[in-house]
Amino acid sequence: MKEIRTEDAAGHVLCHDMTQIIPGVSKDARFRKGHVVTEEDIPVLLSMGKEHLYIWEKDDTMYHENEAAEILCELCRNDHMDRGDVKEGKIELKSTIRGLLKIDTGLLDIINSAGDMMIASRHSNTPVEPGDKLCGTRIIPLVIKKDKMEAVKKLCGGKRIFSILPYKNKKVGIVTTGSEVYCGKIKDAFGPVLRAKAEEFGGEILGQTLTDDKPEHTSDAILEFIRQGADMVLVSGGMSVDPDDKTPLAIRNTGAEVVSYGAPVLPGAMFLLAYYRKDGKNIPVAGLPGCVMYSKRTVFDLVLPRLMADDPITKEELDKLGKGGLCLSCEECHYPNCGFGKGW
Repeated sequence: MKEIRTEDAAGHVLCHDMTQIIPGVSKDARFRKGHVVTEEDIPVLLSMGKEHLYIWEKDDTMYHENEAAEILCELCRNDHMDRGDVKEGKIELKSTIRGLLKIDTGLLDIINSAGDMMIASRHSNTPVEPGDKLCGTRIIPLVIKKDKMEAVKKLCGGKRIFSILPYKNKKVGIVTTGSEVYCGKIKDAFGPVLRAKAEEFGGEILGQTLTDDKPEHTSDAILEFIRQGADMVLVSGGMSVDPDDKTPLAIRNTGAEVVSYGAPVLPGAMFLLAYYRKDGKNIPVAGLPGCVMYSKRTVFDLVLPRLMADDPITKEELDKLGKGGLCLSCEECHYPNCGFGKGW
């Protein structure tokens, strides 16, 4: 790359895009990288404030920003993603499906700490729709050493930083506990909420079973749904620490392994997650507290996309939800485009 006076640039090849800003009208490249400057271009370039230009001089030890951007894009891009055109060292990725965005944050940190390049992204574990922007990448200088790009590629070891897990259209059984509902003294309000939330992610509802407060009846109802082929069982009610709230005991008595009883999320602190192992599959069994019935967003909204995408959840991950785990119950809800549940 060589700097020359604009008046002397006719016949030379530009090594980077030249952006022209017209306030209130446009901001775009007036001249693209690779453009051969003509005599007619010189007054336009001078009017853009370009008294000197950088022209391309081939150097086998350096990548042009756009060449390096292509490499950076390939470190990010995975299945179910579309990419934009390269422009001034920048490339954006968008989703082509409904699914769950996963990010290898360790690799992301490595690249963003390497210098001369950057990746800005959504949060990991965010539900995405077709056309949603996932990330933007950019090479900072006009040229970058090839050795630096090769070192970053080696650190990534062939892995991709981003992936999207499609939802699995799971079969879902619903068990609602409580003698007051079972005996018909009050109308069940859990069922419609859980149906709507599961179906939003492609779930097929096998049915809903009402049980009284006896834990053995709840355990039997859970196991019956599993025998019917349920990929997930949602158990609502009886999740507090009151003496007659026996749902956690009922879930344990099925033989399911409890990941966590309790989560640092409000609403939803009394959430329970367990996995029942059958035929090599881990079937989620979730105990849902009363807030899921009446609060617009709860811990259930954070875990459901992951369960529907067959993305196993650990206690350590649930523990991290405390950072951002407080829903502000905004008058107009913008979830998932807010800070709620972005800790993991």
